[in-house]
Amino acid sequence: MASGKLLAGLDIGTTKISAIVAEVDECNQVNIVGVGTVPSEGLRRGIVINLEKTVHSISRAIEKAERMAGVEIKSVHAGIAGDHIRSINSRGVIAVSRKDNEIGPADVARVVDAAKAVAIPADREIIHVIPQEFIVDDQDGIKDPIGMSGIRLEAEVHIITGAVTSAKNICKSIERAGLRVDDLVLEPLASSHAVLGPDERDLGVVLLDIGGGTTDVAVFYEGSIRHTAIIGLGGSSITNDIAIGLRTPIDKAEPLKVEHGCALSSMVSEDEKISVPGVGGRPTRELSRYVLSAMIEPRVQEILTMALKEVKKNHFADLLGAGVVITGGTSIMEGMTEIAEQVFDTQVRIGIPTGVSGLVDSVSDPRFSTGVGLILHAFRNEDMDADFAGGPLSKLSSGIKKFVESFF
Repeated sequence: MASGKLLAGLDIGTTKISAIVAEVDECNQVNIVGVGTVPSEGLRRGIVINLEKTVHSISRAIEKAERMAGVEIKSVHAGIAGDHIRSINSRGVIAVSRKDNEIGPADVARVVDAAKAVAIPADREIIHVIPQEFIVDDQDGIKDPIGMSGIRLEAEVHIITGAVTSAKNICKSIERAGLRVDDLVLEPLASSHAVLGPDERDLGVVLLDIGGGTTDVAVFYEGSIRHTAIIGLGGSSITNDIAIGLRTPIDKAEPLKVEHGCALSSMVSEDEKISVPGVGGRPTRELSRYVLSAMIEPRVQEILTMALKEVKKNHFADLLGAGVVITGGTSIMEGMTEIAEQVFDTQVRIGIPTGVSGLVDSVSDPRFSTGVGLILHAFRNEDMDADFAGGPLSKLSSGIKKFVESFF
């Protein structure tokens, strides 16, 4: 049984719900002690469409994780995604308040407040306000201005907003499963904690978390987040294409994709055969694996092209020296790195969660990037060392922490 401080992450995805429990030991090491994964019911593209089914799935995942860890989970850090997510960059400017012109924490808080004072529709709420850099008297590129001298302080921030109702429904589902919500974290930001290194963030990198219902995009440059977006397509879209194209049930199309799928048809031999179950009692047919791959490739190409379009919305698009990191369940399909290299015309690698110990074998899989990232986010917040702070959305549930103004 775990004896140190416990942290729990809950990844509520379209195809699966994962609960991960970790213990922080006396050496300040994060040890995974429990993992629970169940098929997701009641969600579509990151949005709750059936509250009762979602609550049931969350409860089952938590029970599995508790049984493995031998502990009771009372609160979680939960991920949020969905194509309702939007992001903007903003800038705030203030005059330094102290007479000796030394910048203090209060000045930093004021300039961030000024930067996030943007017009937001009534049905949307701020999820994260992430400082990118500070500018002191026209000197830019400053990560921490506290203690410096200056007259004028500016901040460039990345603001992420989401639909209020979508966030409320996620909070309500978790609470009805008997848990408290410590924080809501945008899933690509959580994943970035688990799969990206500091050097990649500095050089410039694109993170693609290709899940079941959505593809999450995050662009980093000079250590800061520059752009985020959620694309409403993922692995489930590929499964649906296979089911329609090969005239096979959805529950049979998924194993076909996982066991025989390839994202780049040029890598597959036409002589290789696979068995395709029929619909409504019709007999199983034998088809070329090349046909399956030819159905998968256009959808993967579409998803990656949409992601590239999002990346190009940012003026850092041509400066991403570390290339692309893909993670999430769909990233493990054969040919994903090769087709991504073709679309993005840069180096691509698959991101596997790191930064934890304990039951590492249970989470060393791109499918657990968000779950492990939520644990690492929780750990950094415990140390007051998070590199992004939750916004007023955290007030949607009484159990969620007030936002922590801890920068870098």
